[in-house]
Amino acid sequence: MSKTKIILHAAIGGMCLIYAACAVPSHLKKAENKTVPGAFSASRDSSNTAKIKWKTFFKDQYLTALIDTALKHNQELNVTLMEIEVAKNEVRARRGSYLPYVGIQAGAGVDKAARYTNIGAMEANTDITPGQAMPEPVPNLFLGAYANWELDIWSKLRNSKRAAAAKYLSTVEGKNFMVTNLVSEIASSYYELLALDNQLEIVKQNIEIQTNAFEIVKMEKEATRVTELAVRRFEAQVLNTRSLQYGIQQKIVETENKINFLLGRFPQPIPRNAQSFSTLLPDTVYAGLPSQLLLNRPDIRQAELDLVAAKLDVKSARANFYPSLNLSAGLGYQAFNAAYFIKTPASLLYTVAGDLVAPLINRSAIKATYYTANAKQVQAAYNYERTILSAYVEVVNQLSKISNVRNSFMLKEKQVEALNQSVIISNNLFKSARADYMEVLLTQRDALESRIELIETRMQQMNAMVKMYQALGGGWN
Repeated sequence: MSKTKIILHAAIGGMCLIYAACAVPSHLKKAENKTVPGAFSASRDSSNTAKIKWKTFFKDQYLTALIDTALKHNQELNVTLMEIEVAKNEVRARRGSYLPYVGIQAGAGVDKAARYTNIGAMEANTDITPGQAMPEPVPNLFLGAYANWELDIWSKLRNSKRAAAAKYLSTVEGKNFMVTNLVSEIASSYYELLALDNQLEIVKQNIEIQTNAFEIVKMEKEATRVTELAVRRFEAQVLNTRSLQYGIQQKIVETENKINFLLGRFPQPIPRNAQSFSTLLPDTVYAGLPSQLLLNRPDIRQAELDLVAAKLDVKSARANFYPSLNLSAGLGYQAFNAAYFIKTPASLLYTVAGDLVAPLINRSAIKATYYTANAKQVQAAYNYERTILSAYVEVVNQLSKISNVRNSFMLKEKQVEALNQSVIISNNLFKSARADYMEVLLTQRDALESRIELIETRMQQMNAMVKMYQALGGGWN
């Protein structure tokens, strides 16, 4: 068998192995055809809160000002913006790789060949003009243009550029997803701050009430109507409530600093209207259809673009097994004397060449690159499925939380009302000696705890609304 036939058969065998290895993985086909349930509940209303811009969704002017500041100065977000610039430049670099590369070259030098060599002997017997031999050493002057071009026969370079473009779009969606999370985190922290302000006010009111009760008990003690034990128990109750005040104050400082960090600035007071918290009502959130998550959620779109980029990387890596065709050309002037440098055509130099190169033996590096790209493609498919599933679960969880927290808040309101009345009744009974002081203490403690829990439940309502807005993909537009 001739050498040419051996090479041809080896190339054909290699191509067959490549095509056998390039079958689309079954899991990848499953990911590409991924579907979601038709609706989140019995309702199939397509109204979707995610389409509302955050400046419209959040009506508190202090909150919208904080979010606006964070979107300009948050360091993590600005780092992501620079990552987008890096990805954009990568697209430019890949775009230029499949276009001809043209450059200009100029050079000057001298060359001295040994006398008893073929070149040295020829130079010694060469006359440029009658009676004038080749100068020694020989100067060399060159000026010209050259071009190199790899013909993208198998779309390797184009697929590489398309993959870079998909990765660039993926970083953009990653930035959008970060904006969604940032808006949600600031809103949740802001509502937590309002809740802490109101809890602190309730504790201060209770300190005043309990202090008055403590003074009454001391007078009752002087009138020998109660013992020293009652005085000490009332005093302990006042001290315990005062200790709660400092714990809440510390939480307020930490929450303010958390917001300041998200805004990219050093600690300072957060402007807010704490009195508005008691009148806050969560907006109605419309979940729409699960299929809308594929368009509204930036993380799902990012995972989809990562999958597209991974598939293109596989195609680009596969093309490394195929022959590549390179063309090169050059045109310029070259001479050993400036006087002859621009003489045409005597000093004119040009070259044209073409190379066809195909890997045949020791292709381990090419195979490793291809297998790595293929594994990353399957990995991207799994990540795409996981992101869709996670988004759906988040929405379902928040829908349930909104309903359950609303019902809990209604019951908490009734509990607070009942306990507030119990405090008044217990105080009156105690003054008329028809109730024990322990009943008064327990009633006051329960009333304080219930009012604090009511505020926490209101905060959970507001946070559930914010998290639902985030889960639907709102906040980035």
